[in-house]
Amino acid sequence: MARILIAEDDTGIRLLVARALRLEGHEVLVAEDGEMAVDILAEENGAFDLLLSDIRMPGMTGIELAHAAHATFPDLPILLMTGYAEQKEAAEDLSAFILGVVEKPFTIAEIRQRVAQALCGSAATQTSEPLRRYA
Repeated sequence: MARILIAEDDTGIRLLVARALRLEGHEVLVAEDGEMAVDILAEENGAFDLLLSDIRMPGMTGIELAHAAHATFPDLPILLMTGYAEQKEAAEDLSAFILGVVEKPFTIAEIRQRVAQALCGSAATQTSEPLRRYA
């Protein structure tokens, strides 16, 4: 299965998403914030199939993390999460290299589906916004 790095400052969401993806058979590493995620990416030489990051985090935001990750590992797929409409709009500036934004709150089934689509590069229609690169 895939190797996924999750960057999420909310402990409950981080644990829930990590557990849900591990139960799907993925290898999951977690970071409490953007700075920790950058450190993990560097330590692991970007050897992940997906970076899944919250947008709103203290210190380095998910948008800043996405820029940093893309600058160093341009082929790393990035999927963002947020519960804030204005942050989703801000993420549209990343359209050249992010796969999309998962809106919170989401169900376990929804996050698993979005991750599966990201890993497959699928643009299949789903109940929430379709996973696609912004154009």
